[in-house]
Amino acid sequence: MTTAPLILGFDTSGPHVSAALLRGNETLALISEDMKRGQAERLMPMLEETLVQGQVTWADLSAIGVGIGPGNFTGIRISVSAARGLALGLAIPAVGVSSFEATSLDETAPHIATVPAPREQVYALGEGFPDPKLIPATEVNAALVRSLLPPDQLVTNIARIAATKHTQSPPRPAPLYIKPADAAPPRDPAPVILYD
Repeated sequence: MTTAPLILGFDTSGPHVSAALLRGNETLALISEDMKRGQAERLMPMLEETLVQGQVTWADLSAIGVGIGPGNFTGIRISVSAARGLALGLAIPAVGVSSFEATSLDETAPHIATVPAPREQVYALGEGFPDPKLIPATEVNAALVRSLLPPDQLVTNIARIAATKHTQSPPRPAPLYIKPADAAPPRDPAPVILYD
């Protein structure tokens, strides 16, 4: 009898930190916290807590699923970097899963998956939007909208998708940025460092 793969999923693409541990259809552990700041400091301790709650170790994992956005620029970088580092260190695959894909997982009817964006806009993908776009929320057909899932359900779906894709030689996770970051590097030249 084969054991179902053990998948650790996590996501920090929004104002939250979430982690889920799945074996087959069984959720062994699920932790989700609302958090606008401090995600980088909280992520690894939360992953450790998730493994302890599920009574497994890092070495038991079959794969990692990670949310790649769209969403918070810094949050996405935190999760994707962590997933790539863990996958390398544990010699297991990491699967990047977009918020669109996780939101659409159990949808069978035509729809538009949306993710909230700043300034009354949404990131949209689906019926009428074959490529991800940043658009005013008013331009989306409300009858077709599937809004972003709550963080605990989103991260569970990320892990479920990773469970189906981890054996297919997935590419390394990469952030899904639909627009440039609001902050930009300074245009002034770096200060000159004087040595004695």
